[in-house]
Amino acid sequence: AEVILAHTIGCDRQELLKRIILQPETRLSPEQIFASRELAARRANGEPVAYLTGVKEFYGRCFSVDPAVLVPRPETELLVDLALGHARQIKDNHHPIFADFGTGSGCIAISLALELNDWQGLALDISPAALSIARRNALANKAEGLYFMLADFMCSPLMDKSLDLIVSNPPYISEAEYAELSLEVRNFEPKKALVPSVSQKHTSTSLPASGLEHAQAVIGQAERVLKPGGILLLEIGCSQGELLRCMLAGSPWREISIHKDLAGHDRALQATKKHD
Repeated sequence: AEVILAHTIGCDRQELLKRIILQPETRLSPEQIFASRELAARRANGEPVAYLTGVKEFYGRCFSVDPAVLVPRPETELLVDLALGHARQIKDNHHPIFADFGTGSGCIAISLALELNDWQGLALDISPAALSIARRNALANKAEGLYFMLADFMCSPLMDKSLDLIVSNPPYISEAEYAELSLEVRNFEPKKALVPSVSQKHTSTSLPASGLEHAQAVIGQAERVLKPGGILLLEIGCSQGELLRCMLAGSPWREISIHKDLAGHDRALQATKKHD
């Protein structure tokens, strides 16, 4: 209620609470009353607060969001932490490059671009609407050295051995898991950003998404486009850690590890591409 009211009158939540204490005689205009009631009704219907206000905080910065992109989650900040920990150890003279596969609102790529001044970044997404939001967020946050590409990360046009780091938060929810998600997520957030798309060439025999399809595609692309010694960082579902670790074992990868989020759930896969 405080967030909605603050948004309605055009201030942040702390400023609102200050006004309530110091200026208790303040009254809302009829227009503000109508707007706040309308937003409250939408929230009561399950619409995420971030879509009501149009913004969400991620890694200490504000990002614009709308129903074309997922609402950034705190758990995804783990990918940024891991990427920065790796990137800051690179001391080579060349200009390293990272790519964010499936950038959505751009929160991961923009956070990295702002923290890594000597890196260049690529933000890929198949959705023109998502890329438009990501570009807007980059401009608002004054991120430099970041380039946006309309592309399918499952078959990216990037050159072989061209990247030092790949980060990705791909769709990883299975159809069965999706059916159990809250109505707040299912009714408002884009399903294509949550559940991997499955080829429908043989509709009668197609299986529902297992949740691993896009992770497998990112891994396959990473084998091709990462330089030797390059790092892959992938957000994963809480039940997918060991499956993906086994999938990478015995392939061109080393130092394969699973990182847990603050709730103790498997949340990120990290792997290093072996040298030729």
